[in-house]
Amino acid sequence: MRHVSDWLLSGAPRAAACDLYCFPHGGGTAAEYLRWSRDLRTARVHAVQLPGRVPRLTEAMPASMRELVEAFLAEVPLATGRFVLFGHSLGALFAYEVTRALAAAGRPLPARLVVSGFRAPHLPYLGGQLHRLPDDELLDAVAGLHGGLPEEVLASAELRELAAGALRADYRVLETYVWQPGDPLPVPLTVFGGEDDRITVEELEAWGEHTSAGASVRRFPGGHFYLRERPAPVQRALAGALASVRAERSAPC
Repeated sequence: MRHVSDWLLSGAPRAAACDLYCFPHGGGTAAEYLRWSRDLRTARVHAVQLPGRVPRLTEAMPASMRELVEAFLAEVPLATGRFVLFGHSLGALFAYEVTRALAAAGRPLPARLVVSGFRAPHLPYLGGQLHRLPDDELLDAVAGLHGGLPEEVLASAELRELAAGALRADYRVLETYVWQPGDPLPVPLTVFGGEDDRITVEELEAWGEHTSAGASVRRFPGGHFYLRERPAPVQRALAGALASVRAERSAPC
């Protein structure tokens, strides 16, 4: 994969492949999707790289979801053909709001929106105000919610500081987000989740209220980061979603 802009790490073009834009979870990086670029043969993967982490450490993360979406769309030339958006956790909310902004501006919409590991956006957020905690308490709280941090991060004061900074900025975007009512999106929705995650199947199914083009829900074995624990079934399901995009229009992406 190579950097095509500050915001995107992109795989090589592939004939008849969909452009798949992948939005990372809170505290995450584009590196989360490096394997997908290799393994998803029917997609050209574009991994979104947020400000405030390597290689954009000197850039401040926008303070709100609205500012984040505006900054992304101002800088990123989305595919001129048909494309799909995927987001996990905070990335699901980001991808959803990008789609809403595209619709509001009359710009081309994704052929499908795939959201993962996040309750429907109109439901109340019950996670508190983690972004206001001191670094160590923030890291402990996030570890308690979603599992421990990597050992190499825990062992390094510098990496802990970087991780806390990225998480604080991302949680500020999440915890200050207020959903605004609007028309359902004319975009099919695919909803993924982990069977052992705190997010319930009912909270995943509620995403159906945000589309006029149909929604499906699938859960996988594992917790909040089920897609790390067992990536192969997730990649197969994504490949199926991409194949359905091609079949719906009887043409390659």
